[in-house]
Amino acid sequence: MSIFPTRILVAADGSRESELAVTTAADLAKSTDSELHVVHVGELPLVYHPETHAYRAEYGEHEKETRQLLEAQVERIEGTGATVAQAHLRMGRADEEIVELAQSIDAGLIVLGSRGQGRLRRALVGSVSESVVRHAHCPVTIVRE
Repeated sequence: MSIFPTRILVAADGSRESELAVTTAADLAKSTDSELHVVHVGELPLVYHPETHAYRAEYGEHEKETRQLLEAQVERIEGTGATVAQAHLRMGRADEEIVELAQSIDAGLIVLGSRGQGRLRRALVGSVSESVVRHAHCPVTIVRE
């Protein structure tokens, strides 16, 4: 039995911190011969009215942009020589979707970036990385600049 994870999930949102997390996860996956999964979570608009046409169009456009960002991340990872086992597109609250996906694919490690918010902002709006650490079933590595 190895102490290294067999499946790594990295959360990518296009931010500088996320880019560092993606690079770290790709290097770790290559060096430990682990399966690498990438997830990007698109945030849903605050007001949900599925019956209105404008909402469906806005949702569709947002999902398209989210998919493009995910595909760009996968290309970037594969450009480093790492192999992406699967790319996952989720829509919803980032922390909840990351934890749920990690559990469903039985990830051995979650890697994500942290923006290093101040205490007041973190207290008011919360932190995705802190929530993932609290609720994840496996170890979490947080990459900071």
